[in-house]
Amino acid sequence: MSKIPAHPDAARGALAATASFLIWGVVPVYWKQMQGVSALELITHRIAWSLLFLLGVLWWQNNLRALRPAFTESRTFGLILLSSVLLAVNWVVYIWAVNSGHVIESSLGYFLVPLVNVALGSLLLQERLRPPQWIAIGFAAAGVGVLLTRAGHVPWIALTLAGTWAGYGLLKKRSALGSIAGLTVETILLFPLAAGLLLWWHHTGEGALGRVDLRLHLYILSVGVVTAIPLLLFAYGAQRIRLATLGLLQYLAPSVQFLIGWLVYREPFDAARLQAFGLIWCGLALYSADAFWIQRRMLLKSVGAG
Repeated sequence: MSKIPAHPDAARGALAATASFLIWGVVPVYWKQMQGVSALELITHRIAWSLLFLLGVLWWQNNLRALRPAFTESRTFGLILLSSVLLAVNWVVYIWAVNSGHVIESSLGYFLVPLVNVALGSLLLQERLRPPQWIAIGFAAAGVGVLLTRAGHVPWIALTLAGTWAGYGLLKKRSALGSIAGLTVETILLFPLAAGLLLWWHHTGEGALGRVDLRLHLYILSVGVVTAIPLLLFAYGAQRIRLATLGLLQYLAPSVQFLIGWLVYREPFDAARLQAFGLIWCGLALYSADAFWIQRRMLLKSVGAG
């Protein structure tokens, strides 16, 4: 029997992936520094400066040719266009939610993503779900139901974030482009609208650039770097560690975000929300255990066949 070797850079890959999720977890603190700027304007800056940064990365990698399929293949272009819309909606809702005091509900959205992914796979891809997956989805639905009945509100922020990010991930899975090239094309498609809005706001005197202090200018101009660095770390790590490990690490980001919302910004977390989160966390625990068991069984089969 031969044992499947780990990637030679697995340790560095795990560190990179961990760093990416931790950055995504603490990034609400960064966006909170720009509460005086509207979420829509922050997104336009995010698109503009991210594009410059990503084009620089591809140029440094001598890989600008990776963008070509998006503009020569109609199917690839259509997928990227739709994913860019979902990404823009996700970014706007997320930044608005963070700066409006809904960090905890934002974290709930990203806790729900794995379970929404499973549900989309069943509905759109006709994937057959195993009983533990159905039960996990049931836990998540019950958690949302608790928020509806006991907390008295529709968790639209969480549902929008989970739906747009899961849909974005589904489209990325079908795209022929790599993660960096795909994000670059998405920002290229969004850039004309973003640039037009920034120019209009500057013309009408509503834009932030040139009208805020140096500290806020530095925060705004750094949004491209803050957007791209965790993505680069994630791409590096995802190529070097097992999927099961990556799946467990992904819970770092919403966990850190939840703790920041609860302990740092003192957002309300009453008994109803505790029950809802508890049900969703139970669903995630079951989903993770099932995924880990399936991965382990497949690994043992491949080892036995070696």
